[in-house]
Amino acid sequence: MSISAAVKKVTRVVPKGAFTWKHKSPTLKKVTENNSPVSISESHDQPLGSWSKAQIAAAVNSSVMLTWAPGKTRHSIPHISHGEGVYIYDTDGKQYLDWTSQAVCCNMGYDLPPEVIEAVTEQMKSLPFVYGGLGMAEIRARLAQLIGEILPGDLRGVVFPSSGSEANEAAIMCARRYTGKFKVINWYRGYHGGTANSAQATGDFRRWFGGDTVPGFVKAFNPTPLFWDVAGNTEEEKCQMALNMLEEQILNEGPDTVAMVQFESIVGAGGVLIPPEGYMAGVRAICDKYDILLHCDEVMVGFGRTGEMFGFQNFEGVLPDIVTSAKGLTSASLPLSMMAVRAHLMEAFDHMPFGWGSTYQAHPVAMAAAYENIKYMIKNDIVGHVKKLAPTLENGLREIAENHPSVKQYRAIGMFGCLDVQSPNGENPQLQHLPFDKAFGEYKKAYSNVGLMGLIRPPLLHVAPPLIINENELLDGLERQDIALHTLDEALGF
Repeated sequence: MSISAAVKKVTRVVPKGAFTWKHKSPTLKKVTENNSPVSISESHDQPLGSWSKAQIAAAVNSSVMLTWAPGKTRHSIPHISHGEGVYIYDTDGKQYLDWTSQAVCCNMGYDLPPEVIEAVTEQMKSLPFVYGGLGMAEIRARLAQLIGEILPGDLRGVVFPSSGSEANEAAIMCARRYTGKFKVINWYRGYHGGTANSAQATGDFRRWFGGDTVPGFVKAFNPTPLFWDVAGNTEEEKCQMALNMLEEQILNEGPDTVAMVQFESIVGAGGVLIPPEGYMAGVRAICDKYDILLHCDEVMVGFGRTGEMFGFQNFEGVLPDIVTSAKGLTSASLPLSMMAVRAHLMEAFDHMPFGWGSTYQAHPVAMAAAYENIKYMIKNDIVGHVKKLAPTLENGLREIAENHPSVKQYRAIGMFGCLDVQSPNGENPQLQHLPFDKAFGEYKKAYSNVGLMGLIRPPLLHVAPPLIINENELLDGLERQDIALHTLDEALGF
């Protein structure tokens, strides 16, 4: 049969075109009651501090999630009841010396200055919230001016996000909008946050959790790499070689595509990595040469941790274009961070938005805490106190390193130190992204048994007590650290 004959037998009309297909979306079958009358446990009427250990454990088991650690570890962390000075106490009454200021943030310890508590209370009474784009609270103007007065140079334009991650997100957007360029260069081993861009800017294993897929971020090697050394016969030659590496990388990426170099002034979680003398000045010069912004991430070291108000002030003559900070801003009493920019950036955004914001940016209550916290630091010379105690910490870490074969080396600046652990054969005993092995598990128990609490990130052992610690408390902490390390020596096979 011919095609023409077959066509003549067709009785239906077929349109010519690209029309929709017949389809019916699925009907919900797993119907869940979602509007039951609200009913809460009578235990919620009990005052805070009165729940039993069993009540706390039951609530933790049913409803609490963790973040950077597997959720099952929530069952083994101590239940904390209160804090005093540099100490915290669990519900069994055991005392711990806070050896890392929690996440390097409880800089004023656990007896907050009365001025902070009073300011927060008054702010909550008078104006608990105003959205930053609709109204200007006096406390916002005061805090911005205060920070502008303590920052060097013309760093004076300030916004106040809620976390370090948010502050670094704001910095990235600011740099891209101001320059019209897209790429951001960060160090391997650095950490900048847990949100999309700040996580991609991060140089350690936490970047992998999100898939490592956000475009626009370029990684550079830190001038103190793990398994190889920068060429040079002197520290000056090695520093110059590290700078040459960075400049060549910028040239290969294309200077006209790089908006910002974003480094931690001193790498914190990655091991208190202090740039060699002259390095940060060289980075500033490279950025000037290629019209690239320099951002110093001070989320961890800002507000006194290193014995200077800001970490970049340890590097003579270096003024970044953007500074972010968070933890020490309120000493962790309330969530708040800051991003400060130099005058030319602030003026540029008089005529356009810089493209970042959040509901709680410039929260009045959190700013009240920051305002009084900073004033307390200045009036009581907390930075001077840190600088005075710094040799005690450094000498103590040196003696500990000499006393324990498991310690390869140490670093210290201000009230910020780190011990690097080694195996008997001199190798790295555990990479940071791996779960605790048996040796570090034993060390963690010993660390707790001697009454220390803090972050342990093998093979890095951080020391970062509250900035208000006194000399006797610091020496006591060093002694406890020394005792715990005997367990690690043995567990590693020395």
